[in-house]
Amino acid sequence: MIHYHVSYENPLTFYLQVQLTLDVATNATAPLELQLPAWRPGRYELQNFAQKIQRVAVEDAATGQPLPYRKLTKDRWEVPNAAGRTVRVRYNFYAHQMDAGGSWLDESQLYLNPVQALMYVEGRQEEECELTLAIPEGWQIACGLPQTAPDVLSAQNFDQLADAPLIASPSLTHQEYEAGGLPFHVWVQGEAPLDWPRILADFKAFSEAQLAMFGGFPVADYHFLNQFLPYKHYHGVEHHNSTVITLGPAELVMSEGLYKELLGVSCHELFHTWNIKSIRPAEMQPYDYSRENYFRTCFIAEGITTYYGEYLLARSHVRTPAQYFEELNTVLRKHYDDAGGDNLSLADASMDLWLDGYKPGIPDRKVSVYHKGALVAMLLDLTIRQLSSHARSLDDVMRRLYEEFGKTGIGYTEADYVRIVNEVAGRDMHAYFDKFIYGTAPLQEPLDRVLHTVGCQLLVGENASASEGHFGFRTVVKNERTEVSAIWPNSPAAAALTVDDEIVAVNGRRVDMNLQSLLSSGESAYEVSVFRQNRLLTVALAATPGVSFGQRYAIDKMETADAAQQRGFQQWLGWEF
Repeated sequence: MIHYHVSYENPLTFYLQVQLTLDVATNATAPLELQLPAWRPGRYELQNFAQKIQRVAVEDAATGQPLPYRKLTKDRWEVPNAAGRTVRVRYNFYAHQMDAGGSWLDESQLYLNPVQALMYVEGRQEEECELTLAIPEGWQIACGLPQTAPDVLSAQNFDQLADAPLIASPSLTHQEYEAGGLPFHVWVQGEAPLDWPRILADFKAFSEAQLAMFGGFPVADYHFLNQFLPYKHYHGVEHHNSTVITLGPAELVMSEGLYKELLGVSCHELFHTWNIKSIRPAEMQPYDYSRENYFRTCFIAEGITTYYGEYLLARSHVRTPAQYFEELNTVLRKHYDDAGGDNLSLADASMDLWLDGYKPGIPDRKVSVYHKGALVAMLLDLTIRQLSSHARSLDDVMRRLYEEFGKTGIGYTEADYVRIVNEVAGRDMHAYFDKFIYGTAPLQEPLDRVLHTVGCQLLVGENASASEGHFGFRTVVKNERTEVSAIWPNSPAAAALTVDDEIVAVNGRRVDMNLQSLLSSGESAYEVSVFRQNRLLTVALAATPGVSFGQRYAIDKMETADAAQQRGFQQWLGWEF
């Protein structure tokens, strides 16, 4: 067994003291190698957690004698001559990152994501692990792992330990509900006025919808670990049988705006218990925490989950169709916020998560596996429903994935997913994959077409901003300076302006929070004065008749849906038209 011990001396420093103790066989010939994870599942980018490690020491636990070691890489350590010893590794970990993938220490709580802070022993990842927490008497522990003794958590292996975040605190609030005969725990750290009956009823409804969809649950229980913060925040991360959700401001959690976010992220993260934690790509069986785990199917792991995270709230009657369409329209707005979808496929975007998937990046380079992934998931769902007269749907694809790969622990490949989609659809779906997964074909027309089958439509609206709608550029005001922040390709602005230009005048009139009115006077052309690299220039802008940029897309019900379309709406969403 590998033993871990976490304590702290002064919470004001944010430093945790971590100890790792293990026995090394007397016949061991290779040096002992210790690896700190470089990334965490659920965030497909290197995060280099070793930046948070201070003062590593290695010793013989029996004698206290220091043992020599050396670093092999930024997050790997080698201990020679460890054979026959009980080795203790000690180091400090800086717990000062309050988000759903972080760790935090203060006087009120210890919040730990073990994947950030705990080294593993190379070659011994499958050994049982035990984590002891040195915390004040009376503190509770919220965690998906079993407690085998007071303040002692047990894991079957390092992967399970790394994937089990915990909150230890004297002020945890706990409620429980049952769905499908299984216990679901809702933990809250933070001061928030909560409507527990409403929360538990809504959580039970979407949990039962997911359990009914898959016909089973990969784990025996589930834990929602909520950090309700005193400031604005939103983040969630999935784990083996738990999730951490950080949300704020706490006093507004039950307001419409924030409560819908709590429902959406909670439903999303629960769906991940099947889709990525259980139904896992072959490239991640098992996880390699030391390097990138490239995979081309994040449009399945995140895109389909993003689709179902909001869709199932409507299907379980937690949210109304109108509320669901509001969230869909947010996804549409984010997807069509730039021209990146013209330049990178979803499959390649899955790979590029490891490159810059979570940063804005250079203009119009990439597409989101979350947003476009959700839209192509909806396209696939409605297409299968249309082909089968609603006898089958994307639900069947996900159930097949769970039966063949989730329950067996075998990782799926791209080819496996394509095969199952073809079989469920009852036809060759290569055109769908070629256009929307491996290509960059426009989504608008096919999406509108399948929406019609369920009595809905894709609406197109002009951009109300004169600068963006007519001329193709967006601005931001910084320190009372109006600066160009984005430009649509092949727009009038693309031939005259550049990002970071400071716009100071239009047709000789000073720009001072009035750019919209200055560009809406109906002139055939405008002279725009800008500072570019501190040099004053005047450029000409003229709109192209009949051409606009940055259109706004929205999904809504059709005003004149026939009986078949209304029936399709009911079969898709579970609501009367």
